[in-house]
Amino acid sequence: MRIIVISDTHGRPSMIEKIIEAQPTAKHLFFLGDVIKDIEDMPFMYPSHTFHIVSGNCDYGSTYKSADLAVVGGKKILFTHGHAYSVKSGIGRLSKWATAEKADIVLYGHTHVAKTEYADGVLFVNPGSPTCPREGRPSYAVIDIEPNGLMPVIINV
Repeated sequence: MRIIVISDTHGRPSMIEKIIEAQPTAKHLFFLGDVIKDIEDMPFMYPSHTFHIVSGNCDYGSTYKSADLAVVGGKKILFTHGHAYSVKSGIGRLSKWATAEKADIVLYGHTHVAKTEYADGVLFVNPGSPTCPREGRPSYAVIDIEPNGLMPVIINV
């Protein structure tokens, strides 16, 4: 099972459409905030997909949670924008959250820097930003959840 992870589109909903179209086998999309308005119409445009959405620090007045959890493919996934967990200073607070929740995967954004890493048996993925990266090229992530393990991939757009 493949999932898509996108964060920090900042006013470019067309980029989300482009990513969805590029990943026809992925039916779950995690949007990690900044800007919620970019994703709001996507569930209507792609009714066969499941959208997991959290708000970011630029989503003033949003009714979406800033952090949430989902179980997909038998894996417990925690997801957040990251600003409330001080991710610009590292994943320490996220790691504590993952341990407390017995998570398999933690998804976060906010830094606009794509990164995948394992810590204490948990996969941490930051997809970067498909519209305004701070390092490298514009990007998003996919994660293949398979019986023999997890395969995260950062994809440049």
